Amino acid sequence: MRDVARQNATPHQTGTILHWAFGYDLLVGLLSLGRERTYRENTVKLAKLKTGEAVLDIGCGTGTLAIAAKRQVGPTGRVYGIDASPEMIDRARKKAKKGQLDITFENVFVQELPFPDSTFDAVLSVTMLHHLSREARRQCLREVRRVLKPGGRLLAIDFGGPVGNRHSWISRFHRHGKIDLNQMVPVLNEVGLHSVESGTLERNFGPLSDLHFILAVASEQTT
Repeated sequence: MRDVARQNATPHQTGTILHWAFGYDLLVGLLSLGRERTYRENTVKLAKLKTGEAVLDIGCGTGTLAIAAKRQVGPTGRVYGIDASPEMIDRARKKAKKGQLDITFENVFVQELPFPDSTFDAVLSVTMLHHLSREARRQCLREVRRVLKPGGRLLAIDFGGPVGNRHSWISRFHRHGKIDLNQMVPVLNEVGLHSVESGTLERNFGPLSDLHFILAVASEQTT
């Protein structure tokens, strides 16, 4: 499975771009043991999304989380999804159209977000940061802080804990070794995002026990 993923991914100077959109959905379904819907719903709860909020999903993949977010914020809320892969964006748009949901999906790099300052109430980053280089992560988080409203929230979910202590079978099929989400806290603080809650997903997310989350709040001023 790892070899298949690498064959369908493009190395980029700041990270890796995945192009296997249909296969990606199949893989997520397999790795979540068919519990992807519960996983997405619990992610939305962790982000504390409310009716009418503006939400950005960075590295949105095929749009499943953005769709769950749209259903949570309702018709008065706005949801945008961005991804560096045109194949992922194409599939995400088809999903939203099929579900008759008003979601904007754009093929964009996370290091240069095409949105004005203080646009969003919440930004979601789910298993995306590990695809970026160290410097690209810093640039991405700086951009996230810029587009968040003061007091807005970032929910980041990614691999965490010492690599040698990761035992879930999902870790055997993913290129996860370059990041420990818990070590991102100093970078978050540096760009003006302050952690208010963190932990593992083991209790609520079943087999995805090597995934950790951080919920951070944007400071009153951009850095």
